[in-house]
Amino acid sequence: MKQATYFIPTAKDAPKDAQIASHRILLQGGYVKQTAAGIYSYLPLGQRVMQKIEAIVRTELNAIDAHEIFMPVLQPVELWNESGRFSEYGPELMTMKDRHDRTFILGPTHEEVITDIVRDHIKSYKKMPLSLYQIQTKFRDELRPRFGLMRGREFTMMDAYSFTAKDEDTNKIYDNMGSAYAHILDQLKLEYRMVSAISGQIGGSESAEFMVLSQIGEDTVLYSDTSDFASNLEVYPELKAGDKSPDGHGILKEAKGIEVGHIFKLGTKYSVDMKANFTNNKGELEPIIMGCYGLGISRLIMALLEQNQVEGKVVWPLAVAPFKVHILLANIKNTEQVAAANTVYAHLQEAGVDVLFDNRDERLGAKFGDADLIGSPIRVVVGKGVENGVLECLNFLTDKKVEIAIENVVQTIKDWL
Repeated sequence: MKQATYFIPTAKDAPKDAQIASHRILLQGGYVKQTAAGIYSYLPLGQRVMQKIEAIVRTELNAIDAHEIFMPVLQPVELWNESGRFSEYGPELMTMKDRHDRTFILGPTHEEVITDIVRDHIKSYKKMPLSLYQIQTKFRDELRPRFGLMRGREFTMMDAYSFTAKDEDTNKIYDNMGSAYAHILDQLKLEYRMVSAISGQIGGSESAEFMVLSQIGEDTVLYSDTSDFASNLEVYPELKAGDKSPDGHGILKEAKGIEVGHIFKLGTKYSVDMKANFTNNKGELEPIIMGCYGLGISRLIMALLEQNQVEGKVVWPLAVAPFKVHILLANIKNTEQVAAANTVYAHLQEAGVDVLFDNRDERLGAKFGDADLIGSPIRVVVGKGVENGVLECLNFLTDKKVEIAIENVVQTIKDWL
């Protein structure tokens, strides 16, 4: 991609109302544009990161036999009346009326809609277990939207739902989903903890959260220094850092966390209220056993930036970098530099490398400033070294800065990747 014709509206300074690093970078780096409080448009850079996260999520969920669907944003209020959640959910629920004065919910989640789908099509234990998921826009009428994509009124989430005839099948899917989430966060190179949690508005008998550790997190995580024990503080409000871990192993430490995922065992909460029944192997009717699983795609972007920036300079993990390699041409009027930059760019493209070529008529200093916001893990500077047949190559993943012969640059980059 050539940067001179690519839409990356970077800004010299971050907006004053951006309170945290990730929000400043998203706005200053031209990843998103605020349309209203808590509502953002995703520009090309932001969309590329989003799509790469979504691709990882799809791969992991497909691997555990979850099947992708897509449900409507607008949900009839009658479904929420069936489940009882319309009167229980609270003021964050966004609603609208159509021209016939019928009330619809702007979906914050889709338990009611998915239960309505399954109750019409799954009638026998032979059709289960079943897992379905979607990646879709959600809505929540936040009282005080803040921190950019962290707590918005419109956001992107993966939500999955499982349907089983036996508790043991639910337990297996719950564990598989937890493992899939861990694989996703591991690929994103995030530091996180899976913690026991309270189910809240979703309901159910058991749930766990996935917390990315960060000082700007809104939750407090207690975790053992020697075992796998970890919990949201709200589950154990009487505990504090320095106490003995409840599992008997190690001492508790405390950290702030960004909740990026939550998995729930719902039991029959929705299937009983909405009469989603199946016939068991004895010919008897039973309510379907359900689970639900949410992962905040747009929130993951914020979490990634918080953990992968230093003083506003970003280095994205390879798996989700908008571009893995960034070529900076120092002087567009220097024919030798232009030829070398174009050669490296063409060969990287031929090799299938995701590369951005800054061929703009701008000062090199400005190009460096924008490159720090774009955050490619590998940067190639085509400058005065061309006279000696070399280019400056920076691998930010290993903190390596070397001069490489022009003819060896592409192979070196392929080796780094």
